[in-house]
Amino acid sequence: MVTLNTVTLDDSNGGTAPPLLIAHGLFGSARNWGVLTKRLADRGPVTAVDMRNHGASPWSDDHGYPALASDLAATIAELPGGRADVIGHSMGGKAAMTAALAHPDLVRRLIVADIAPVAYGHSQNHLIRAMREIDLSQVTRRSEADAQLAVHVTEAPVRAFLLQSLDVAGKCWTLNLDVLEAQTERLCHLSASRRDQGAVSAGDIPVDLRCRSLAACRAPARGRKRRARVSGRLIRPRAGRDKYHWMAGPDPAPG
Repeated sequence: MVTLNTVTLDDSNGGTAPPLLIAHGLFGSARNWGVLTKRLADRGPVTAVDMRNHGASPWSDDHGYPALASDLAATIAELPGGRADVIGHSMGGKAAMTAALAHPDLVRRLIVADIAPVAYGHSQNHLIRAMREIDLSQVTRRSEADAQLAVHVTEAPVRAFLLQSLDVAGKCWTLNLDVLEAQTERLCHLSASRRDQGAVSAGDIPVDLRCRSLAACRAPARGRKRRARVSGRLIRPRAGRDKYHWMAGPDPAPG
């Protein structure tokens, strides 16, 4: 377990809503969710985290879902009341599902965005290779990095999202690219051994979750059976909102 960097906002003026925790996806950060965090903070405290190997959180050689879930559980335990509603996007969604199954007493409600508890045959290593192609020694402005990145990534919204993790002054990425590339199999694929891969199987979550969908799920209340059997409903995005996988960024509209 590592101690995650967190950003908390509360504009509720004493609102009674439980804490809300936001777990971003691969290549993301708490910063990406700034606009949406502000919009949600009128209901109660909202805490966005930097997942391990992202943003200002510590780096680790272990980037499996059990480790990510342990980080989230420890963060929730420190929130007021020690329980929270959780929004998890993509990688953060699978981590949140794993946390809800392992620690159902900590998760009151769970919203999983744009990810399902199934294996995926793709990876994002092509984006890691593209980020590595940037000659950071020649970058003094983000626009210069964008010009280099455009050679490999044609979609401007995707470039803008990735470049939020570039520390221009420090001439480095705030992403642990080596570990993320090495462990992409653990992030995208399921094996026969759930213990080894740290994955959540469809058998553990009997709800129709699909890629590019949003499922709002309720975890068991305190004191109920430890093994979570999650139920919920499928919410499809509005037309035109599913062109890009990354939900949060400079323009939070593309989903």
